[in-house]
Amino acid sequence: MTAPPNHALFLDFDGTLVEIVDRPDAVAVGAGVPQTLERLSQALGGALAIVSGRPIAFLDGKLAPFHGDAAGLHGVERRLAGVLHPCRPEEHPALRRGIAELHEALDPIENVIIEDKGCSVAVHWRMAPAEEARAKGLLEDLAARLGAEYRIQHGKMVAEILPALSGKGRIIAHFMESAPYAGRRPVFIGDDLTDENGFETVNRLGGVAVRIGDGDTCASHRLPDVPALYATLERWANAGGVDLEGLPEA
Repeated sequence: MTAPPNHALFLDFDGTLVEIVDRPDAVAVGAGVPQTLERLSQALGGALAIVSGRPIAFLDGKLAPFHGDAAGLHGVERRLAGVLHPCRPEEHPALRRGIAELHEALDPIENVIIEDKGCSVAVHWRMAPAEEARAKGLLEDLAARLGAEYRIQHGKMVAEILPALSGKGRIIAHFMESAPYAGRRPVFIGDDLTDENGFETVNRLGGVAVRIGDGDTCASHRLPDVPALYATLERWANAGGVDLEGLPEA
């Protein structure tokens, strides 16, 4: 069945379009996936966006030749209809000083990774689970000192400090006010705690939220893993649009 051309599709990156790996810079996109995204974006009239905690430049490098709409750093930066609103690290001097402190405290600890994103910072302890309490404690202390302009966000073996006004739900709602998204039914696919805010927004807007993998969720539908999403995206691209029929319930 050909899907009605009335959907807007939002896709998370880590754990959704790529498998979670020990080192965040080592992720790999499946062969042919960027081309599938390009075909599906065209079928949706451009109403397809990547919504990620990663910088847009990183997403572009991994998803080339697909360079469509995107929100990076949980919406701190965005690209809509080719117009980029970038992250500006110089606007976050207190955060930059805090990141230097994190490096001083955590660089000597093997396998704890500091991911400096310019306008936010994430600390990963996937390869050093015994250091979770220390890493979390340092981030929570820094977030408290930074004050209300920043917030801390937890994910799978990672925590991140980012501007308080960021959030996947907020940026999805922003995209939904602009062409070609306005007036369509949003569909958001993600896998982590950081995506639940986006799921809540999509549910509120009458859309469909899809969780990848296990875990408690407010999403109405679920796919088991990244390969299942790849197959779904390929099916939708071949159908000429998003087809929710047969999508497993959560």
